[in-house]
Amino acid sequence: MHYRQLGDSDVQVSVICLGTMTFGEQNTQAQAHQQLDHAVENGVNFIDTAEMYAIPVRAETQGLTEQYIGTWLGKRADRDKLIVATKVAGPNPNMTHLRGGPKLIADHIHQAIDASLHRLQTDYVDLYQVHWPARSTNYFGKLGYEHNGEEHAETIESTLSTLTELVRAGKIRHIGVSNETPWGVAQYLRLAETHGYARIVSIQNPYNLLNRSFEVGLAEFAHRDDVGLMAYSPLGFGALSGKYLDGQQPEGARLTRWSDYFPRYITDLAKKVTQQYVEIARNAGLDPAQMALAYVNSRRFVTANIIGATTLKQLEMNIASANISLANDVLEAIESVHLSQPNPCP
Repeated sequence: MHYRQLGDSDVQVSVICLGTMTFGEQNTQAQAHQQLDHAVENGVNFIDTAEMYAIPVRAETQGLTEQYIGTWLGKRADRDKLIVATKVAGPNPNMTHLRGGPKLIADHIHQAIDASLHRLQTDYVDLYQVHWPARSTNYFGKLGYEHNGEEHAETIESTLSTLTELVRAGKIRHIGVSNETPWGVAQYLRLAETHGYARIVSIQNPYNLLNRSFEVGLAEFAHRDDVGLMAYSPLGFGALSGKYLDGQQPEGARLTRWSDYFPRYITDLAKKVTQQYVEIARNAGLDPAQMALAYVNSRRFVTANIIGATTLKQLEMNIASANISLANDVLEAIESVHLSQPNPCP
């Protein structure tokens, strides 16, 4: 396993981060514990979750993911060796089961972190992230920014001020953002420098062969300001494995069960481009999923690649991608496809 520095902190994280949003929906507590054990035994020290998980979002399963991690974490003697990351939900009118509708205001953030710490059975989290912005902007696949002058969203400064309080109180070690834009990242950095607030060390955004939009605007921040990418959806919810091609709908798979929830990775265009990437992998004697993950691992602006799995076999394959180096001809073939059809699944 390879390790990389988390932003400008002194924390070293494994390039493979265990994503856990299936815990409590597709995976039982026993299966979750098996995944956690296997990941740590194979060098993974980085675990990512969120207060709103499991996915898809349901009141009945909210918090189960953190709870399953907590029942595992509470029995371990090596808590200080593990890097545990979670997130506070941004505003969403459809999530009334979470504090009556989550907001990025001080009271809600304090409630959120205390609840997460209780479920995780720990006194602190290593990385606390804002799951999505409070303002109208481009995230979750939205394109074409439209300004809403009527909105009265919580300001980044008020959110950052509260997160800084939590850092000083010892409840969180570092802070990060997720589903953010270049403007948002710039604001977090400017306010930290101007007012002495805690500085963000990471940004968790989607990044995969079907969506390389992070490279436009945000990758430069990763390099110049040490705000490294925690890449989520590196397989496009499993689409880049090729398992949904040719009309296949594997039983129990995410895009089989919830195609309406994650539609952008199974459009006709997405399948056409996915087929091209799968052919590159097969011609090179590579597993398509491992090639897709190895590509993400190879990007210099990536701090960690957040992989998820529903079976131990998938998890083993995904973790093994950390040891795969792609040949130049494979990289050139990938770039050729990208240039012909950039970002078909933003």
